[in-house]
Amino acid sequence: MTEKFHLAWFLNFVADEWNGTWGDGARDFTGEFYVEMARDLERAKFDYVLIEDKLMVSTAYGGTMEYDLKHGVNPKHDPVPLAVLMANATSHLGVVPTMSTSFYPPFLLARLCSTIDHIARGRFGWNVVTSAEDRAAQNFGLDKLYEHDERYVRASEYLELVSKLWESWEPDAVERDHTTGVFANYKKVHTVDFVGKYYKSRGPLNTAPSPQYRPTIAQAGASPPGRELAAQHADTIVAPANGIEAMKAYRDDIHARMTAHGRDPEHCKVFYLVSPIVADTHEEALAKRERWFNDPLYIEYMLAEISSITEIDFAQFDLDEPLPEVSTNGERGSLESFISRGKDKTLRELVTGSGLTGNVQFVGTPDEVAEEMGSVMAQVGGDGFLITSPVMRLNRRYVTEITDGLVPALQKRGLARGDYTTTMLRDHLREF
Repeated sequence: MTEKFHLAWFLNFVADEWNGTWGDGARDFTGEFYVEMARDLERAKFDYVLIEDKLMVSTAYGGTMEYDLKHGVNPKHDPVPLAVLMANATSHLGVVPTMSTSFYPPFLLARLCSTIDHIARGRFGWNVVTSAEDRAAQNFGLDKLYEHDERYVRASEYLELVSKLWESWEPDAVERDHTTGVFANYKKVHTVDFVGKYYKSRGPLNTAPSPQYRPTIAQAGASPPGRELAAQHADTIVAPANGIEAMKAYRDDIHARMTAHGRDPEHCKVFYLVSPIVADTHEEALAKRERWFNDPLYIEYMLAEISSITEIDFAQFDLDEPLPEVSTNGERGSLESFISRGKDKTLRELVTGSGLTGNVQFVGTPDEVAEEMGSVMAQVGGDGFLITSPVMRLNRRYVTEITDGLVPALQKRGLARGDYTTTMLRDHLREF
């Protein structure tokens, strides 16, 4: 029997489907559209929603901002306030915004995470990224981003520091003792006196210990340095769905690295990024996929998106020729996932295959897709799927098709959580 697996959602805080039927018209950015979505995800018993982020308007595609702005790849609002709104509107769903180790001062980030974990009652997570774009670095006074592997060396030291800051208060430091008049016992609060190669901080953190003590850590480590960082610190990992063999190999590698660091492999759940397409009949689902993926606007959007992520100008390549060999100082995992879909495929075929989510496609009725997801997860060995919209912008219809169509089919088979038995995010992940 296939075991139960976890579900989460990968979200861009951008304009929703403003020019379609099922969006909110992108009339404003109050976050209400996404708060409504958070309630839907909680009703479907998702573990968490991860909110992606970038810190620039990209000019990578065609050397201009035109396509980035035309297709709504940007504007991309700050995910942290949205996470707070989502947490306040729900009682169990985890909220996991993205924040960059390259640009947030460590003390500021540690304090922010601790504060929001209090507000969210232990349901806060931090998606750790190093950022991958020179254009982002230029917004923070740098000429270009640090080299890929150096970014991860810096991030490792950064995580060491913020961990010490979270732990600078002993778990029982807050006493609230009416008889002695002591709120917090100073003997249980400690300076960290951290001096590293890149960072320095005295401490202690000036926030009381949060419900989780340290936030749930999410990471998308695909390159060897990224995998090593994730194996040391992550509670959940975002990974591409590049086929059963590659998915299993990735999870086995993370487990081996965790064991080498003295961590229990069960304490980090790998979520594979997928975009299920469901409809009332198999034929309708296939037709929907073809309609979406072969739309010229979709192709242009996806090329602008992959250019933004990798800082490679995909406008320079012929759509109907195989992609030449390329490399990047940007998101290497995303690039590798993109080109792994077929060595001899044309650029058009790569783009129209499955968006940016990988090689594993789930297309059909809710029952068909649920059965296939169960089969894939059984072969991979765990742990869950991170669902994202396959189309340019999120709309209510796609969310509903997943939460009210696909998820009940998974629950009926015992593949997805039927109800929450825990209240804090890390506990959700370790429930099974």
